[in-house]
Amino acid sequence: MKNRIEKIRSERGIRQDELAKLMGVSRQTISSLENGRYNPSIMLAHKIAKYFGMTIEEVFFFEEE
Repeated sequence: MKNRIEKIRSERGIRQDELAKLMGVSRQTISSLENGRYNPSIMLAHKIAKYFGMTIEEVFFFEEE
């Protein structure tokens, strides 16, 4: 699963640690999400998308290999 978290976060001037605190996760979790090393729970994906005012599909997407 891929995502646009880093791009969206950067465009809005939000640091990883700020987003992490708002989402109730560690900065390392946000970093791992952005680097594709971690797939979020549906609850975390929903929370992130809602925070950005977007749908889950606008933030996260699946690319077949």
